[in-house]
Amino acid sequence: MDCLRSVYDSETNYSYEIILIDNHSHDDSVETISREFPGVLLIANEENVGFAKGNNQGMEVASGRYVLLLNSDTVVRKDTLETMIAFMDGRPDLGASGCKVILPDGSLDKACKRGFPTPAASFYYAFGFSKLFPDRPRFNGYQLGYLDPDQDYPVDCLVGAFMLIRRETIEQVGGLDEEFFMYGEDLDWCYRIKEAGWGIHYYPQTSIVHLKGGSARRRPFKIVYEFHRAMILFHRKHYSRQYNSMINGAVYAGVGVKFLLSLVRNALTVPRPVPLPAQSLSAAVNTDTRNESKPEVRL
Repeated sequence: MDCLRSVYDSETNYSYEIILIDNHSHDDSVETISREFPGVLLIANEENVGFAKGNNQGMEVASGRYVLLLNSDTVVRKDTLETMIAFMDGRPDLGASGCKVILPDGSLDKACKRGFPTPAASFYYAFGFSKLFPDRPRFNGYQLGYLDPDQDYPVDCLVGAFMLIRRETIEQVGGLDEEFFMYGEDLDWCYRIKEAGWGIHYYPQTSIVHLKGGSARRRPFKIVYEFHRAMILFHRKHYSRQYNSMINGAVYAGVGVKFLLSLVRNALTVPRPVPLPAQSLSAAVNTDTRNESKPEVRL
């Protein structure tokens, strides 16, 4: 609810529509949203179809010049939409952009600006080299920790919790790969966007808050499994043909070991279960033409 309220509180001269995909939530959120936000186009699925498919459902009915993927557990600032759309309008070479993403404790959500998880970048990240040498680009290829989070620059990847995409880009590269259920689809999409020749930019002149679930909670097996399955899918799709069987085997074995360790760690964690996300696309803000009057919610 806070996410939708923050979008409606936005101070922008652009018109927009809000499309919400509910992935078979088990509470009264569908009824509550329909009652409190009648301007929202709500699509209620009868099963949890996953983040990628849910977002694709929203994009299929969206009609504007841009589409914004926005998680339900986020809160946008009043200037976020105006700032990011104006930035994209001034950079026709960009296919996608993202703003600064802040966690509830005030720290940076490092997923909002990333490099591609190449075997080398993944190795340095998994074995702690990025923490040992935070200022060395060689060891920080994935989370880009050596770059100032308050400066803007081109990046490889953004986070699906907030990603503004140009309509022409979506028409060229297609939507999210539905083989990914709830992790990795944003990395894959960014890879395809850059492969098609579009730029991707991190622009921290505005920010959102991402109310992520705490890491100290026990996670359902499905979440742990899909997180690691996404690593295999991404490598197999984009990197397996670039490396020999020894490196590919090492990558798959490494993911397997990490998966087993995650299961053990998860089993030893205090049992406060985290449910599977029920709303994979909370607010797809689909901007249209500039409107000097109050923004119009178009269905």
